[in-house]
Amino acid sequence: MRRRKNPYDEHEVHTDINVVPMLDLAWNLLLVFMIVVTASVQGISVNLPKASAAVGKVKSTTKAITITAEGTMYLDSFPVTMAELEERLRQFKAADPDFPVVVRGDEKRLEISQLALVTQKLVK
Repeated sequence: MRRRKNPYDEHEVHTDINVVPMLDLAWNLLLVFMIVVTASVQGISVNLPKASAAVGKVKSTTKAITITAEGTMYLDSFPVTMAELEERLRQFKAADPDFPVVVRGDEKRLEISQLALVTQKLVK
């Protein structure tokens, strides 16, 4: 008598798990949740203010002094010399003794230390 073969003996057993269908399901559930939540939140109806095209009335009092790698100095994006810078800083200090100054400069320029000393002397 001939023994019949088991059909499962010829197939390999795969031990790894295919996670792609599970990720597809999670993605779809996330999308459905986001759509349902945003559609169900109605909130209270309010009339929001409209932005105007007018220039703001409050001006920034912070002065920015910048030195480029070429050595050009800028006060609030306007090029100035050291003498002009000292004069303008004196004027700003006379108007407001506590005005803030931000000093920025390229790391290759040595004038940043000189400029820091000038602004420190003027601001004190």
